[in-house]
Amino acid sequence: MSFFNLKGILSPVTALKQFGKKPHTVGFPEVSIEASDRYRGLHFNDLDACIGCGNCSTICMNNAIDMIQLDGIEGEKGDSGLRPRVDNGRCCWCALCVEVCPTGSLNLTKEYNFVSTDASDFLWTPGLSNKDKKDKISFVSDKETSLTEYTRVPMRELDGMERIKSFAEAVLGYNEEEARREASRCISCSLCTESCPDHMHIPEYINAIASGNDADALRIIYDNNPLPEMCGKVCTRRCEDVCAISVRGEAVAIRWLKRYATETAKNADIIKEIVNPEIREANGLNVSVIGAGPSGLTVAYYLALRGYNVTIYEAKAKAGGMTYYGIPKYRLPEESLEKQVGYIQSIGVKINFNTRVGKDISFNEIYEKSDAVFMGVGYEKPWTLGITGEDLEGSLQAVTYLDAINSGKEINIGDKVAVIGGGNVAIDAARVARRKGADVTIVYRRRIEDMPADWEEIEGAEDEGVHIMQQGIPLEIVGKNGKVTGLKIAHAEMIPDPNGGRPRPKQIEGSEEILEMTAVIGAIGQEGDYSFLPEEIMKQLKIERGRFVVNEGGQTNLSKIFAGGDSVNKTADAISAIADGFRAVKAIDKFLNK
Repeated sequence: MSFFNLKGILSPVTALKQFGKKPHTVGFPEVSIEASDRYRGLHFNDLDACIGCGNCSTICMNNAIDMIQLDGIEGEKGDSGLRPRVDNGRCCWCALCVEVCPTGSLNLTKEYNFVSTDASDFLWTPGLSNKDKKDKISFVSDKETSLTEYTRVPMRELDGMERIKSFAEAVLGYNEEEARREASRCISCSLCTESCPDHMHIPEYINAIASGNDADALRIIYDNNPLPEMCGKVCTRRCEDVCAISVRGEAVAIRWLKRYATETAKNADIIKEIVNPEIREANGLNVSVIGAGPSGLTVAYYLALRGYNVTIYEAKAKAGGMTYYGIPKYRLPEESLEKQVGYIQSIGVKINFNTRVGKDISFNEIYEKSDAVFMGVGYEKPWTLGITGEDLEGSLQAVTYLDAINSGKEINIGDKVAVIGGGNVAIDAARVARRKGADVTIVYRRRIEDMPADWEEIEGAEDEGVHIMQQGIPLEIVGKNGKVTGLKIAHAEMIPDPNGGRPRPKQIEGSEEILEMTAVIGAIGQEGDYSFLPEEIMKQLKIERGRFVVNEGGQTNLSKIFAGGDSVNKTADAISAIADGFRAVKAIDKFLNK
């Protein structure tokens, strides 16, 4: 049955109301309409500001972005060398890629018209394919509303004036909630991994922490670092210097997160239970390690896991090398280091303490009974200042002073102390002297911003009342009755380096003055002590500028002898020594199984 359909009859008539109106369509390309100020059109990327982190590619749900190598852009620290390429056939212009770009280099433009009969033309590199469209940028990543969290979770620490009352650990560490929140800031770009000397699996263990899997984080960390809690407290953290988040914000606290994960294991037994390392069957090969510093302990741990019989010969009563005897306990508590060393011993590594090679046992004896020898000796011999008065009572070197304090000895430095130098050792000596009740002045010949010391350590020293005298040149240690009474210094002006290096200090004539002091501590550097080596071995080993020359695996020109740490690596920090040791493990294993 059908009904009368009035609407159907009248509909064509109602269309007449459009008669005479302007058309809605646009005649492209002759006619164009200006897009709105925040229009999300085609991508533009500032290729110079981009660091190739790949965060845009990771978040794209349409798989419209991949990372490619471009001619003329080389990878370097903090820059992968890759740049995003967009498949405009897949892109939906949701702008998530822009919202998560940590550098703000990736944007969207008002450009939305692109016509081509060739499908391959729609696969292009923003900033290269449309480099003339920079003035058309319309949608940018606003740091304040970005999906990226740029502010670091603050680290709790003792107040400066409270810290100097004892050697209690100054930094208190993250609690679980703080660690989870900080770990969630990581974008897993892996730029940090490339910058880390040991190439630790940084995004992997941080993601494990963010997910609440602390045990997984610990296992991942121990894959190539047997002293991670030490690194979590005192690492020079070059990984954080290249963190993608640091371009516009504060770097992810990689060091503190490593510390959090490792501190969840309260003792050596718990570490062993969680890590549960596979220890291969004994292979009957003997490897001797000279020095129980970071590189030596690393070699010993991973070779023991591979079935080698490893013995470490350590001249002192404790393991750790300069990390034990040179780093103050408020930075690296004794129990923390002993926990890690205890775990290494628990998997079969033998450490002969108080055994000085060349005195208690000869190098030749070790060499003859070993299939390979690794030398991991630190730079423990201090340089002197080379000025008059260094023979006075109260004049000493920083490494000597720190060694004595960490060994439980007391050295009388009086109540007014000058520390000469600008590195971490100088800062450590100054902060220890403050804890011993002295007024301390660091005398540095350049500016504070030129100091090679960690900026956190510099700030820590200033918080504790250490005065830093910049542009001060030590001239003479002044004394009376054989004891230090002062330090004669001159002030300096900074002369720019024509080659772009650090400005050079130049003494200002007539600026000399004497600072009243009871002790002067030199901290201008150290060198290695190789007196344990027989003369015939020293003649054969290749040494340049005080360091053993080795190949990429740490092997010296005497094939059976390997070396690493300060005596090889001028970087002179714990993580570089660990990296040297880890590379040597692979080289020694290959050498003995060829």
